[in-house]
Amino acid sequence: MKEDIVLRWIEKAENNLKIVEYLIEVKDAPADMLCFHCQQAVEKYLKAYLTWMDVRVRKIHDLETILNLCIKKDKKFEKLERDRISELTIYAIGIRYPEESIESTTEEVREFYKTAKVVKDFVIKRLRESGLKELK
Repeated sequence: MKEDIVLRWIEKAENNLKIVEYLIEVKDAPADMLCFHCQQAVEKYLKAYLTWMDVRVRKIHDLETILNLCIKKDKKFEKLERDRISELTIYAIGIRYPEESIESTTEEVREFYKTAKVVKDFVIKRLRESGLKELK
């Protein structure tokens, strides 16, 4: 059962990355929304790892807090770029409301997409090394 939940977290994260991948080259693509999907992917990959490690995460979107929980379980997570990951947190909530405006560029989307892919690869590797066998 735990494995199924982890795999669902990963599937959802993959879908967030697919949206970015498909739309990043579209003219006038909403960069702030693509950054949102990068944030969501990172959040879900980290929560997949925590789920596998039996760490219950309350409903938060602060990536630094979530990353710190991962580091508590596995010091290897310190290798991830904490500052870059933390920068994504504002996209979790900040773009959802009209009074909040975040100016984002396609270049920022590309950089955040790279960050999300690094987190993905890192988490997938750590999950495999921790015994999760059903990953693609």
